[in-house]
Amino acid sequence: MGKETQDYVICGEKVSLRKITPEDTGLIVKWRNNERVRKNFVFKEHFTKEMHENWLRTKVATGIVEQFIICENGNGHKPVGSVYFRDIDRNEMSAEYGIFIGEDDAISKGYGNETAVLALTYAKEKIGLKKVFLKAFAYNEVAIKSYSNAGFVKTKDLAQVECSDGQKSDMILMEKML
Repeated sequence: MGKETQDYVICGEKVSLRKITPEDTGLIVKWRNNERVRKNFVFKEHFTKEMHENWLRTKVATGIVEQFIICENGNGHKPVGSVYFRDIDRNEMSAEYGIFIGEDDAISKGYGNETAVLALTYAKEKIGLKKVFLKAFAYNEVAIKSYSNAGFVKTKDLAQVECSDGQKSDMILMEKML
């Protein structure tokens, strides 16, 4: 049985978003260790339960991060990924946007596109953000297309960003005014 509608902060046609809870730790760890997901993060090390619990305690619980679980509508509201606003600056009313679809069978269904619309609406209306930015690897053309469709605009090239595994890759900075 899925969660009741009132547990969701915003609902779309394909997906609904709910706030992350400590019970989601196992899913987040599984998703972040999925090679398809991990290759698109600067932090590429094995992700642990302790790392996520620390994130919840020091970032989410303190309001520096607002994080949500993306759930499929129908299908028991199966969790399929996560979206978040990190390093929320309450003076500038800005934050960094991040998203990942963790379930392989949820790829290419438009969930990321709809999640961006829902999350950005929430960020503007509920958090009061005025500007959101993100960093994407230049090779991640699917994500860049999705971000562009959501209204993000490339503002800067970031050459040879060093990842936690020592590898370097070009990234781009994108932003959207809300």
